[in-house]
Amino acid sequence: MSLPPCPQCQSEFVYQDQRLLVCPECAHEWDPSIVEPEEGVAIKDANGNPLAEGDRVTLIKDLKVKGSSQVMKIGTRAFIRRIKDGKDHQLDCRVDGAGEMMITASFVKKA
Repeated sequence: MSLPPCPQCQSEFVYQDQRLLVCPECAHEWDPSIVEPEEGVAIKDANGNPLAEGDRVTLIKDLKVKGSSQVMKIGTRAFIRRIKDGKDHQLDCRVDGAGEMMITASFVKKA
């Protein structure tokens, strides 16, 4: 069984001491069974609230639907299916009355 490298200094000389792993180079000790959350880009709504998959959101301004003459009005509700890390459209949503589409997070607020 190979042990993972040290999360602080990336040293390969890690040894196990009972249930903890220890790095002899930087003296860092950690429990490998505890999974720490990955640090990622937190997507936030227009008010600064963090958004998560499964949240319900409301549009804060009228948005034109690209490629059609349809306009989504202020107050239209949507359900976040997935969050993608992207420049333009971060939220893959199911919008009431419009179907599936991608929306920019700065145009919604948490419902």
